[in-house]
Amino acid sequence: MIDYTKEEILNGILKNDNLVLQYVYKKYFYKINFYIRKNSGNDDDAHDIFQEAIIIVYRRLKENRLEITGASFETYLFAVCKMLWLKQLDIRKNEKVDYYEDQGFIEDVDAEDLQEVVEKHERYRLYQKHFKNLGKDCQKILQLYFDKVPLKQVAQIMGYKSEMYAKKRKYKCKEYLVKSIKQDLDYKSRIEDGT
Repeated sequence: MIDYTKEEILNGILKNDNLVLQYVYKKYFYKINFYIRKNSGNDDDAHDIFQEAIIIVYRRLKENRLEITGASFETYLFAVCKMLWLKQLDIRKNEKVDYYEDQGFIEDVDAEDLQEVVEKHERYRLYQKHFKNLGKDCQKILQLYFDKVPLKQVAQIMGYKSEMYAKKRKYKCKEYLVKSIKQDLDYKSRIEDGT
C-alpha cells in the first residue's frame, strides 16, 4: 500500500480522490472501529462515525478552515471521530458527557475547536434532515435565497408574478423549516442541554 503524506491525504479528500479515500479507510478505520466497539458501539456505528468525520474534514477543507499543524492526520481524524462518538453517546444515554475529560490522547488538537466543529456539523445535519422534508418548491426558493439570488430573479425563476409573492413564499418556507427543526427531539435535547 502506498503511503500518502498528510498534505496528499487532505488534498485527496478535497478532490474526492477514490484512491486516497480507500487508503484513509484501510489505514485508519480499524482504530476507530476498535474504539467505538470498545465504548458501547458496533460496526455500523463505527462506519457512520468514520463517514461523518470524513465529511467534516472535507467541509472544513472546502471552507479553507482546516489547520492540522502539530498533529498527524491520523490523530486529527481520531479526535474528530472520538468527539462525534461522545456526542452520540451523550444523545443516546441522555446524559452530559465531559468532552475534555479524556483529551490526553490528542494533545496536538484544539479540543474546543473540535467540539465547535462537531456541534456545527450536528446542527448542519439537523438542518439538512428537515430541508429534505420540504416540498420541492420550498427547497428551490430557500436554496436560491441561501445563494443570495435577488428576489426579483427568484420570482422569474419560480414563475411567480411578482417579487412580493416570492418574498412571501420564501418567508413561509423559511418559517416552516424553522418550526420543523424546533419540533425535532434532537433540537429540543440540544437546547435543553445548552449545545
